Amino acid sequence: MAAFFGFHMPNYSYPGIPNERLFDHVVEQARWAEAAGFDLVTVMDHLYQIRGVGPETEPMLEAYTTLAAIAAQTARVKLGTLVTGVTYRNPGLLAKEVTTLDVISKGRAILGIGAAWNEDEHIGYGFEFPPIARRMDRLEEAVTIAKLMFTEERPSFEGKFYRIERALNVPRPIQKGGPKILIGGGGEKRTLRILAKHGDMGHWFGGPLEELKRKRGVFEEHCAAVGRNPSDVTILIGMPVVLVENEREAKAITDAIPEERRAMIRVLNVEQAAEFLRPYLDAGFGGFTFNNPALPTQEAIGRAGELIKQLRGSGVAA
Repeated sequence: MAAFFGFHMPNYSYPGIPNERLFDHVVEQARWAEAAGFDLVTVMDHLYQIRGVGPETEPMLEAYTTLAAIAAQTARVKLGTLVTGVTYRNPGLLAKEVTTLDVISKGRAILGIGAAWNEDEHIGYGFEFPPIARRMDRLEEAVTIAKLMFTEERPSFEGKFYRIERALNVPRPIQKGGPKILIGGGGEKRTLRILAKHGDMGHWFGGPLEELKRKRGVFEEHCAAVGRNPSDVTILIGMPVVLVENEREAKAITDAIPEERRAMIRVLNVEQAAEFLRPYLDAGFGGFTFNNPALPTQEAIGRAGELIKQLRGSGVAA
């Protein structure tokens, strides 16, 4: 299977663009990504902007409203969240929302979901923020319900936290078997077990290749325990790569990055990035996601398109 590439949009702060034109620019970026050869466009499912991207007071659009609108303005890319917090929505309603996105997009929806982490927005919006063990329990119940509602006509389920009773989900998903389920996070005891049991895709943050290979080994152990072939699950790596045209641009960008973050961000031209990323594909990872703060312009997204062509043209299987 060819390598899979996602364009993630965690940032809605565009200098010089007023609120009434904000979504126009979101659509532009999604279309540029589609034209460049990306397979997937994702948005965050957050209510406040998150640390590491910007101050919490910066703009944040509601995820599924935004994805539905992007679906009407694109033709090929898959669409989903990276990722929905399980605490924000009743899972039956979430399955209905993702099914609706699948219908609107003519079969391009992905359900991205994780255990949630941002306590500040839970407090602000009045959502319960239980301890992590209970959030993981809820995550497993939620993906069970979603899969049932994607694949069965009138499913019922009784869990510790959630239940459905002969739930209707009409119209049915366009995709056979329903939208793929992407589990976000790399927690080795619970998250990777849930991924092994229920997920079609996983998303981990980038890091040293040897550490990610070790984590993949843990995931494969979970797959063996539940009787799952690990090759049936595509693992995407979120890579903090900034693509530049030349050394002068690379120096200017590197100098602007706070010193404490420079070790986490790679500033590379297309050829350097291909050399850096190819070993991850050789190791069996399924592909990468890049984000719009690192690829903010049409030119930068176009460079990512050249990188995608190089990696796909290398003959590396994912």
